[in-house]
Amino acid sequence: MNLYSIALVAALLFVYLIETIAKILNLRSLEAELPKEFVGVYDPATYARSQMYTRTTTRFDFVHSISAVIVLLSFWFLGGFNALDVIVRGFGLPELANGLIYIGLLAFANAVLTLPFDAYATFVIEERFGFNKTDMRTFILDRIKGLALIALIGGSVLTAIMAFFLWAGALAWLYAWGAMTLFTLLISFIAPSWILPLFNKFTPLQSGELRSAIFDYAASVAFPLSNIYVMDGSKRSAKSNAFFTGFGKNKRIALFDNLIEKHSVAELVAILAHEIGHYKKRHILIRIMLSVAQYGVVFYLFSLILDSRAIFEAFMMEEMSVYAGLVFFGILYSPISFVLSIFMNAFSRYHEYQADRFAAATTGHKQQLIRALKTLSINNLSNLTPHPFLVFINYSHPPVLKRIEAIERCAQA
Repeated sequence: MNLYSIALVAALLFVYLIETIAKILNLRSLEAELPKEFVGVYDPATYARSQMYTRTTTRFDFVHSISAVIVLLSFWFLGGFNALDVIVRGFGLPELANGLIYIGLLAFANAVLTLPFDAYATFVIEERFGFNKTDMRTFILDRIKGLALIALIGGSVLTAIMAFFLWAGALAWLYAWGAMTLFTLLISFIAPSWILPLFNKFTPLQSGELRSAIFDYAASVAFPLSNIYVMDGSKRSAKSNAFFTGFGKNKRIALFDNLIEKHSVAELVAILAHEIGHYKKRHILIRIMLSVAQYGVVFYLFSLILDSRAIFEAFMMEEMSVYAGLVFFGILYSPISFVLSIFMNAFSRYHEYQADRFAAATTGHKQQLIRALKTLSINNLSNLTPHPFLVFINYSHPPVLKRIEAIERCAQA
C-alpha cells in the first residue's frame, strides 16, 4: 500500500462511517407519538407500520452498504483490477476496445452482484409492506433494458471520452467536457419521448374535470401545456408520485395512475402546480448547468491524475491506461462526490420550498397542497421525523413536516 491507497481507503471508510452514524441516529429519532399535524388523518396502526418500514429498509441498507465496501476492498487488494487488465490485454485488441471490455465487465459484475439486493428489496421488503406490484418478468426485462441502454448510450459516451484522452493531448479534458455537455442536453431532450416509454406506458389524460382544471391552472400561470400524461406507475409499485422532465417541446408532466386514484382534483392541481413551479423557477435548467459545471471540474481533475504512476500503483496495476484511470478516478472522486452531494441536496431542498411556495401562491389553495403532501406521506409510508443529520447529508426533499410548516408560514405572510 502506498500513501494514495491508505488515504483513499481512509476516505471511503470515513464516508461509510458518516452514513452509518446518520442511519443509526435516524432509527433512534423515530417517535412513537403521531405528530399533531397528522392527527385525524393518519391512523396509529398505519403510522406504526411506517416506522417499521423505515427500520426494515434502513437495516437492509446497512447490509447492502457494508457488502459493497467489502466487495470493493477485497477485489482491490486481492489484485482484481490488475488481473482483469491482464486478461483483457491478452485479447490483443486496440486500446479503445480494451477499455470498453474492461469497464463493461466491471459494470456487468456490479450489476450481477447488486441483482440479489434489488430482488430482495422488491420481492421481500416492498412485498411485505404492500408496495410491490412488479412481477418477475417485468423485473427481469427492466434489468435487461437498463443494461442495453448502458451498453448503447454509455458505451458511445465512454468511447468518445477515451478517444479524447488518448489522442487530443492537453485539451482532452475540454473536449470531453464539451461532449458530455452535449450528451446531457441530448438526453434531457430525448428521454421523455424515447427512453422513459421503454419502461412505462404514458397515456394522455382523458377529457374531464381533472384535465380541465389542470389546463385552466396552466393558463393562469402562462405555462405552455400541450398535454398531461398518466404513467402506469402501479405496474411496479403502489407508491405514487408526479414528475416533470425534459425541456422545450419535449418537456413532459406525468402523473402516476395510482396518484390520481388517491387524490382529489384540487390536490392533484396543487401537486402539478408544484411541478410547474420547478419549471417557472428554472430549477431544471439550474440543475443541468450545475451538472455541466461539475463535469468540467471532473474531467480537468482526471487530466491531472491520469499520468500519475502512484495512482495506478495504489490499485496494484502493472500497466497504465486511460480506461483503468477512469475507473480509479471514479473511486477516488466518490468521497468528494459525497461532500458535493451535501451541498447539492441542500440546494435541492431550497428548490422544493420554492416550488411549494409557488404552488401555494398561484393555486390559492394552500390547504389542498398540505393535504396532498400528507396523503402522499401516508400512502408511501414516509418517515415523518427523520433525524436532522440524515436530512443534512442525504435528503433532496425537506421532511414533510418542515414543508407543511413552510407552507403555513406562507399562508400567514
